Amino acid sequence: MEKICGLIDAPFTPFDKNGEVNLEPLGIYAAMLAKNGLKGVFINGSSGEGYMLTDEERMQLAEKWMEVAPAGFKVIVHVGSCCLKSSRKLAEHAASIGAWGIGSMAPPFPKIGRIEELVKYCETIAGGAPELPFYYYHIPAFNGAYLPMIELLKAVDGRIPNFAGIKYTFESLYEYNQCRLYGGGKYDMLHGQDETILPCLAMGGAQGGIGGTTNYNGVNLVGILEAWKAGDLEKARELQNFSQEVINVICHYRGNIVAGKRIMKLIGLDLGPNRVPFQNMTDEEEARMKQELEAIHFFERCNKF
Repeated sequence: MEKICGLIDAPFTPFDKNGEVNLEPLGIYAAMLAKNGLKGVFINGSSGEGYMLTDEERMQLAEKWMEVAPAGFKVIVHVGSCCLKSSRKLAEHAASIGAWGIGSMAPPFPKIGRIEELVKYCETIAGGAPELPFYYYHIPAFNGAYLPMIELLKAVDGRIPNFAGIKYTFESLYEYNQCRLYGGGKYDMLHGQDETILPCLAMGGAQGGIGGTTNYNGVNLVGILEAWKAGDLEKARELQNFSQEVINVICHYRGNIVAGKRIMKLIGLDLGPNRVPFQNMTDEEEARMKQELEAIHFFERCNKF
């Protein structure tokens, strides 16, 4: 299977003031991401509040992203759900509209605690779109599925033909690298933590990744890969350190899903509020966050339209 080179964005889902999905901004959104060096989108995931969308909303979003995606821009659809029948249906739909690939995290309920449970879950979903690459989205902080990913690769090897790899959003760089080395590099290990791109490059393995802060800081995160490729370690370090400064700011305001979505408004694309039970930022919090971002000269370096 083709391995992804470069960074894929995990976009936010636009809502109107009444909390309904708003498809209108997606054309501008897609063009902006491509302009700033992103290679595609991984839609309806955690950044996109996917578990808070209906199946119909998720399919509408997938169809619209396919419509507006620039040439060569990969659309990967997150199809994970607490209802396996819904996941299978969403996988089939993604295949029917020509999506590049699909992916799924483990469900937050019921909690998966054994490798075989996870394999059966992935196997059922992947079987709904056997011609598409399937990525497991490893984000145990979200769902409590703290399982060894090297064991997952061993279990799916030869069992799920379209298992492409893992979106790895966890802190163990050791495990990430062991998974990258498995089977002579058989599986695509997509880096999932924007704060540690450079260490994974240094281990010699990271070629692609999926990020959330790429929505507004993508030009700098893409720059890390470019600087590393050019052999400019000092530039790569500066860009990684700056990207961590941006993450430090959003951590003051409930993280990427809440604060990051509000940053999109500040840089010129209002994607609306978050859905309940997320606690939306107040105008006062927005003003304070803007000041913190100005202090690190973020608006001089962020994604541009």
